[in-house]
Amino acid sequence: MRATLSVTETLGGDAPGYARAWAPRPFAFPADHGPHPGYRTEWWYYTGNVDAVDGRHFGFQLTVFRIGLAPRPVPRASAWGATELYAAHFAVTDVAARRFHAVERTSRGALGLAGATGPPGAPLRVWVEDWTVDGAGPRALPMRLRAARGNVALDVELLSGRPPVLQGDRGLSRKSEDPGNASYYYSLTRMTARGTIRVGDRTQAVSGLAWMDREWSTSALGREQVGWDWFALQLGDGRDLMLYRLRRRDGTIDRWSQGTLVRPDGTRLTLGADAVVVDVLDHWRSPRSGTRYPARWRLRVPGEGIDVDVVPYLADQELDVAVRYWEGAVRVMARGGEPLGAGYVELVGYADAGGRPAVRE
Repeated sequence: MRATLSVTETLGGDAPGYARAWAPRPFAFPADHGPHPGYRTEWWYYTGNVDAVDGRHFGFQLTVFRIGLAPRPVPRASAWGATELYAAHFAVTDVAARRFHAVERTSRGALGLAGATGPPGAPLRVWVEDWTVDGAGPRALPMRLRAARGNVALDVELLSGRPPVLQGDRGLSRKSEDPGNASYYYSLTRMTARGTIRVGDRTQAVSGLAWMDREWSTSALGREQVGWDWFALQLGDGRDLMLYRLRRRDGTIDRWSQGTLVRPDGTRLTLGADAVVVDVLDHWRSPRSGTRYPARWRLRVPGEGIDVDVVPYLADQELDVAVRYWEGAVRVMARGGEPLGAGYVELVGYADAGGRPAVRE
């Protein structure tokens, strides 16, 4: 069985020389769509649910991670020398075929192999080899996503929807009581997506909705935190819901968990850990890693009249990559079974390097 990295080691611990997310800061767009090299870790996270003309449904994910290797530029004797590493995850959920395709690509930030640029000095461009995110125009929107591996390919354009949503306290998303264990975090919660998806020898035009999450930080998780459950849901009534539940070693949910409800007019409501009730209704065990993941949820926001089931389109949407995790397209259903929307769920930290459960089941 292939070894995987620990999420707590990747996102926790000290990192001298890097900036920390101590307090709220002004955000400036489109500049903040670009890189923030003073911080150790950063990601551009895109997910979406789209349909072909014949009704065939697909989920997609394209994520690019920037990982700092040194806190400041270091002279290198070789052009291959790099102070940043880039990794990308590309996945397509083909619901009709009951297939999940997921691959990883990693490259150094040198010789043009991978990197990130952004406004105002250059157009938005984030890439790992030929997997790319390109932002058009001075506002960096629309954004075009392109990735391909073997017989699976994605080429979609994301159009501007609602203004950026600053998560947490004006964009400062605290993850624990330790000062500096936080990220700067914003989302584009409802963008129209249109383009093509190829699976096998068939390329289909698709359209639907996409979500973008942007975070940069140096240390995010506390010592007793082992992972998180993240929900990004686009409801049919025009509301968008983001929720992350930080899990502790003892199996409880950390009080620093929170969420945001975005109303159709773009206004936002911050949701504390006690404002949302999540009950796990089912589980699924990976045949590859042996990891047991939640696989269906009842999610309630009593103060906002939300009481829904969140159901994966496919049970097996596990990414067997360097940090093994589950990330997949989900349906949002009324308790009576009527469809109410769609979204994505991410489950991180359920498996350690040996594939054993990282928290009690």
